[in-house]
Amino acid sequence: MKSFFFIFCIMLTSSFSFGQIYSSSNYASVISIEELQKHLTIIASDEMEGRETGTPGQRKASAYIENQFKSIGLEAPKQLKGYQQFFSLNQDSALKDSLTINGEIKKYGIDYIGNVSLNSTGVFASDSIVFVGYGIEDDVYNDYLKKNVVGKVVVFVSGEPKKGKKYLINPTGKKSAWTSSGLSKKLELAKLKGAVGAIFINLQQDNFSETIVKNSLFSALNYIDNQEVSQKVNCITISHSLATQILGDQFDDYLDAANKGNLLNEINVEKAAKIEYEFAKKTKNILASNVIGIIEGTDKKNEYVVLSAHYDHLGKKNGVVYNGADDDGSGTVAVIAMASAFAKAKKEGHGPRRTIVFMTVSGEEKGLWGSEYYSNHPVFSLEKTSVDLNTDMIGRIDTERKLSDTLNYVYVVGHDKLSSELPIINEEANKQHTKLTLDYKFDDPEDPNRIYYRSDHYNFARKGVPVLFFYDGMLLADYHQPTDDVEKINWPLYQKRAQMIFHTAWEIANRDEMLVRDKPLPVGNR
Repeated sequence: MKSFFFIFCIMLTSSFSFGQIYSSSNYASVISIEELQKHLTIIASDEMEGRETGTPGQRKASAYIENQFKSIGLEAPKQLKGYQQFFSLNQDSALKDSLTINGEIKKYGIDYIGNVSLNSTGVFASDSIVFVGYGIEDDVYNDYLKKNVVGKVVVFVSGEPKKGKKYLINPTGKKSAWTSSGLSKKLELAKLKGAVGAIFINLQQDNFSETIVKNSLFSALNYIDNQEVSQKVNCITISHSLATQILGDQFDDYLDAANKGNLLNEINVEKAAKIEYEFAKKTKNILASNVIGIIEGTDKKNEYVVLSAHYDHLGKKNGVVYNGADDDGSGTVAVIAMASAFAKAKKEGHGPRRTIVFMTVSGEEKGLWGSEYYSNHPVFSLEKTSVDLNTDMIGRIDTERKLSDTLNYVYVVGHDKLSSELPIINEEANKQHTKLTLDYKFDDPEDPNRIYYRSDHYNFARKGVPVLFFYDGMLLADYHQPTDDVEKINWPLYQKRAQMIFHTAWEIANRDEMLVRDKPLPVGNR
C-alpha cells in the first residue's frame, strides 16, 4: 500500500512538472518570419485593392482571414453562427436638390450647394429669413436673444466669436464644440428654436470648387450604431454673392466683423424673402465586418483575452492601391500568426486557461467603427475580458527615432492606465523572452499625437477593459501613403515584436486571476 502511494505521488509530481515545462517559449517559434511573409504578402497585395471598408477589397481580406482561422483550427463564436460580425454602413446620394428665392430658381454649384450627409428628404418654405450671427446659444453668448425664428429660415456664418485672440465660449480660449462639431450642433439648435430651415455662409468659401460640389451630392460611408438620430433642420450653403442679394449691401460689414471674430448677437436683421427648398436622397446600405475566431480555454474558459488588429486600409485613390503593409497588415498577420501558435499549444494539450479571442476589425481608418460596434455589441462579456492587446503597425522602424535601439524597440501605449498589473506582466514577459526596449513616450499626456485615442484598443478601454497598444511609431515616411509596401517591412524586428505580444498574452491567459482594474480611464476624447 505504501509502495503504491509512493509511486502515485511520483507520477503526480512528474505530471505537474511536465505541465510546468511548457510555456510560451515552446510555441513562440511558430511565429516565424516565413509565416509572417507568407500572409502579409497576400494581405498587402494589389489583389486586396487596399482593403477599404465597405469595398470588395475589404471583403476579399475578410474572406482570407476567415479561411486562415478555419485552417488553423479556431472555432467560430457560437453567438455569430460564423466567423464574421457584420455591421451596417450607409451611403447617401442626392436625388433632387432645388432652391427658389422670390420665384427665381438658383443654380446648384454656383449660387448654393446642399449637404447630402446632413439633410433629410423634405421641403422647407418660408416668407422670412432671420440673420442669427454665428447661430450659437450658450451661457456666455447668445445669437438668438430677442429673435423670433419660429416658422422662418435662419441665416448664420461659420465659426464663433473671439475676445481678443482667444475664443470666447471655451474657458481655455480654444475653439468650442460649436466649431468642432461642424454644422450639426447649430442645425439642432435651429430646429429647437422653431426654424424651418437654415442658410449657412462659410467665411472661408466664397464660391464652390468642382470637388466641393461633387462631395455635396454623394456622402462618404456613414456608421450609425443604433443611435438616436438628432433632430435638425435642412441646410444649404450659399455663395457670398447670393448672401449679398439676400442680406443686402451690409453683408460685407457682417463678413468683415465675423472674420475678426467680433460679436454678432447685436445684429438684428429680418428680411422678407419667399424661399422654397426641396431635397430628396436615397440611402444605400453596405455591410462591413469584424472577423473573429477563438481558442476555448480550459478551467477559465468564461474569461477572455482579446488579441486585436484592424485589417482595413485606405483602398484605391486615382487608380493607385494603398496596400497598407505596415498599417495594419502587420498587426493583422501578427494576430493570425499568434493564433497558429496558440492552436499548436492547444493541439498538444497545453491550451490556455482563458479563452483567446482573435479579432481583426474593419472601419478603423474611418473612425474605429468595427471596434466601436464590437464594444457596443460584445460577443464575449467585457466584464470578463481580462485584456485587449491591440497591434497596429509593428513591422517598420520609426524614421524619427534617432536612438541606438532603433532595431530593437516597440512603443507601448496604455501602460499607466486602467490596470497596474498589466505593465508588470508585459515587462517581465519581454525581459524573459525578447528583451526589446519598451518605449512609453506616447503615454505622455502632453503628446500632441494622442495615440492612445487613435486605434481600436480605445473602444475597449472606454468600457473599462485594460489595454496595451503595440506600435512602431511610423507617423511620417510612408504613413497613409501608397508606398507602405511589404518590401519595407523589417522582418526580424517584426517577428520579435509579434513574439513579445504572444508571450504577454500567454501569461495573462494562464494566470490565476483576471487583471485588476484599479486605475481610471484618462479624460479625453477621440
